[in-house]
Amino acid sequence: MASPPSYYSAVTPSLPVTAALRGAERAEVCVVGGGIAGCSAALALAERGYRVSLLEDQRLGWGASGRNGGQVLPGIAAEQPTLAKLAGDEAALHIWQLSLHAIALLKQRLSRHAIDCEWTDGQMLTAIKPRQWLALQHWQEWLQRHDYEGTQLLDRVALGGVLESRRYLGALYDPAAGHLQPLRYTLGLAQAALRAGVTIHEASRALGYEQDAPGTGGRLQVRTADGRVDCDWLVFAGNAWLGDTVPSLARKIVSVGSYIVATEPLGAERAQRLIRNNAAVCDTNWILDYFRRTRDERLLFGGRVNYSGLDVRAIAPATRRRMLKVFPQLAGARIDYAWGCLLDISFNRAPHFGRLAPNVYFLQGFSGHGIALAGLAGQLLAEAIAGSAERFDVFARLPHRDFPGGRTLRRPLLALAMLWYRLRDLL
Repeated sequence: MASPPSYYSAVTPSLPVTAALRGAERAEVCVVGGGIAGCSAALALAERGYRVSLLEDQRLGWGASGRNGGQVLPGIAAEQPTLAKLAGDEAALHIWQLSLHAIALLKQRLSRHAIDCEWTDGQMLTAIKPRQWLALQHWQEWLQRHDYEGTQLLDRVALGGVLESRRYLGALYDPAAGHLQPLRYTLGLAQAALRAGVTIHEASRALGYEQDAPGTGGRLQVRTADGRVDCDWLVFAGNAWLGDTVPSLARKIVSVGSYIVATEPLGAERAQRLIRNNAAVCDTNWILDYFRRTRDERLLFGGRVNYSGLDVRAIAPATRRRMLKVFPQLAGARIDYAWGCLLDISFNRAPHFGRLAPNVYFLQGFSGHGIALAGLAGQLLAEAIAGSAERFDVFARLPHRDFPGGRTLRRPLLALAMLWYRLRDLL
């Protein structure tokens, strides 16, 4: 059983396949999902002394955790004013501060567990329209008022010194953010979890669960095709891939396709001219583009979300066209890899954490901001199971609603709504 095709899987050594679950197994905590959130939760729980079993439907890092653009930045997908309307100013600021802790936690884990995932400092948000440039200036003012120092505004002239593109009016550079190779990071977390004593079963889809006296915190049984885990706590971290295992959670998110290509190796001189400071870059459109250099001097370019599902056939030509709007000088560059991933988006674009019962937890709705935040989510969940739920509940109290339209109409309605945002990007 191989990882899905991508640039990352082509250059990342695979871990040995762990055995599928057969028969009954006893654990204190069962974690469902082998991405960043699930592996982080399993690791943090094991470090606290819990006996943990992790179930993964495919291979570790199969979903967006192992296929995304690799950009690590503070905040969440819901902007601060939106978050303040949802939760109030105090909670919104607390979540911002927790997002900073998420990046610090990620860096600590890279060091502590010797995870070589090509971490690189620096990220830039770019403006295409004058209103976006003004918004970046206002955002930096907010950051400075809240003691987030070190960001730098680059006007068109200054940006031209670090980015070989004429598409942008300016950028906000953040040296504390950065980028990494996400599959290497996810597998590094999984290896750390294994060393900490976690039992991992790949090719073991959770089909459902039963509970003694449902909703009361009683003992749990998690079923797979060929076995079960008897446990005291259960954590669902399958995100976009959880499907109908828990229908009440599936109604709160929708899976969207995001597409990425990697060019042929461009050579050090040519690649470094494209992004001289080696920062990750993304624009501030609603339907955004993002890109960065890789360790072997390719350009990795992604974007073009698709709300009607994952159309793999369209990845390479459509994403290449978007890349050439930014870097027309790459017209002759070969595309060596093209792939897609499914992201889980919540209705308000805020993360969706909570409980289905006193001892049944879930983590989902990262909405494209999952690399650092999913790692923090696992840590907060371990705190909550251990009896300190204050930080977890900052997120759990965020209100969430079902996507309208039910199973039949939710995607067509969402696609129609996105037409407005596409038009807004053009204005």
